[in-house]
Amino acid sequence: MYMLRIEHPVPNYEGWKQAFDSDPVGREKSGVRRYQILRPIDNPNYVIIDLEFDTAVQAQALLDAMRVVWGRVEGTIMMNPQAQIVEAVETKAY
Repeated sequence: MYMLRIEHPVPNYEGWKQAFDSDPVGREKSGVRRYQILRPIDNPNYVIIDLEFDTAVQAQALLDAMRVVWGRVEGTIMMNPQAQIVEAVETKAY
């Protein structure tokens, strides 16, 4: 399993969430199996998004598409996006 983790500040979470929900890159068609949105408890205007994929190629393709979107919206609904693709090498549930 591969995860694309994206992090960035948002000026307004509700406005950002509306844009996220509009899904401008087609997450499901891009191979996203599931996602989760996280926010630090002491900073509600910062988001961390984990998007899960079967392959690193799918994750990279979505990241490339997101960079195009970020070029259009950076400074309005989000700022300074950071992203990395990681591989899950071990998971254990208790």
